[in-house]
Amino acid sequence: MTLTAHADRLKNVPFRDILNARSHTPRLDAAGWSADISRHYLDREAESALFDLAREKDLPGALKHLFDGDMVNPSEGRPALHWALRAALPRSEEARSVRQSVIDAEDMAADIANGRKKGASGEAFRAIVHIGIGGSDFGPRLIADAFHDKRRQDMELRYCANLDPLDLELALDGLDPATTLVVGVSKSFGTEETLYNLGRARDWVKAGVGDGWAAHFALVTANPDRATAWLDGAEGLLLNLPESVGGRFSIWSAGSLACSIALEPRVMAEFRAGAEAMDRHVKLADIRSNLAIRLALLDVWNASFLGFGARALLAYSRRLKLLPAYLQQLEMESNGKSVGPDGIPVQMPTAPLLWGGEGTIGQHSYHQWLHQSPSMVPTEFILAPGATDDEEGVTGLTAHALAQAEVLANGRTLEEVRAEEPDLPLEIAAQKVHAGGRPSTFIYAPELTTFRLGSLIALFEHRTYLAGVLWGLNSFDQWGVERGKTMAGRLKPALNGEGKPQDAITASLINSIKR
Repeated sequence: MTLTAHADRLKNVPFRDILNARSHTPRLDAAGWSADISRHYLDREAESALFDLAREKDLPGALKHLFDGDMVNPSEGRPALHWALRAALPRSEEARSVRQSVIDAEDMAADIANGRKKGASGEAFRAIVHIGIGGSDFGPRLIADAFHDKRRQDMELRYCANLDPLDLELALDGLDPATTLVVGVSKSFGTEETLYNLGRARDWVKAGVGDGWAAHFALVTANPDRATAWLDGAEGLLLNLPESVGGRFSIWSAGSLACSIALEPRVMAEFRAGAEAMDRHVKLADIRSNLAIRLALLDVWNASFLGFGARALLAYSRRLKLLPAYLQQLEMESNGKSVGPDGIPVQMPTAPLLWGGEGTIGQHSYHQWLHQSPSMVPTEFILAPGATDDEEGVTGLTAHALAQAEVLANGRTLEEVRAEEPDLPLEIAAQKVHAGGRPSTFIYAPELTTFRLGSLIALFEHRTYLAGVLWGLNSFDQWGVERGKTMAGRLKPALNGEGKPQDAITASLINSIKR
């Protein structure tokens, strides 16, 4: 029986019957996390067919190609070596070079944090302004927000990504140029938003410190020639962002220099150690027990065969507040495509819309839609409290996460409403019915540590890559992003009164905006 036939069959089985049969589904454990995947439209026959798909697409072989440093990015003809950034003992020369880029960054971070590298006036740096966008911003911002309580008390850390001039103005507000280091991250050193903000930051630093301004800039890039030209002959701090590391996979790289400076010394080391532990699990576990493979198979099953075009990510953890935004780029920029690297359209729906937020906060807004709208969206719960002695709060957090998953799955029938609240008018009782049947995954850990944040993000990286293999996509390019940049460059002259756009509506909008 085909996977499509299994999906059609299971859609007609009451979800509670499926759950009763799957209530003893074993948990999957990896690198500090446990995952329950019992609440899905699956049975033994459908799971067996998914395992057959994993073998047909040779997911173990795909992982071997990745970790052997083979060419897995055909658009650019190169390997994807982001895993080498956290590898303790990489084997190949190229992987060792990638790892060395991190060692160099950590050495520089220690020199800056400890005051051995100073600004133009001889003062130690007391503020870091990180300038980047996309993968050069989401990752470091996530780490810094998650572990704000682990920052060095004498170091301010701020971020700027937006092209809106206000973003940089807010980032610089109240800072002293003499004690501020600007970290600029751009793989190509040609990213418009980053160069615009770096240029304005350069003017601000020059006005404050004069000729020694370049000592206040640490530039992370794969294009050192452009970075050197930008420094205009002055001597700044340059770090390597390897060509074989994509921006959305660069959280482990020198691109997180600001975090290495501003956070306690062990944070980034433990973060990378957690990722390496997940790498070991993914490399060694078989298809049935491999958490990344199982989640990738679920992604394809839900999106491509059951037709669920979205997935909600609900983080029951204050430290994971920014995780949904981070994973939106990782997953949707990687697999939000419909044509494979051979130029042939794929024959099924691919990556779903990923959205979400903090679970306890969402319960008071969009959870209403999740529970009772006609749309059905698979949900992913991540429960991982921050370190605290407040058992009451952790118990409440846990109870709410468990309750939301249970109600999404089981729903509430009219008979149950009337039995529990017999005095309700029928029209009110009908509004309290929950259809249920909403599938979910429950991923949990007793506490979110830096180690577990690293292993969680590595898990999602491998899941994304493997789902791309199943869909027949190249997860390491982003042509849709590039097209928007090109078009913006063409429209700038029209906004300055030079020429006219070909698109009539755009031309009309420009006229209206300029008026």
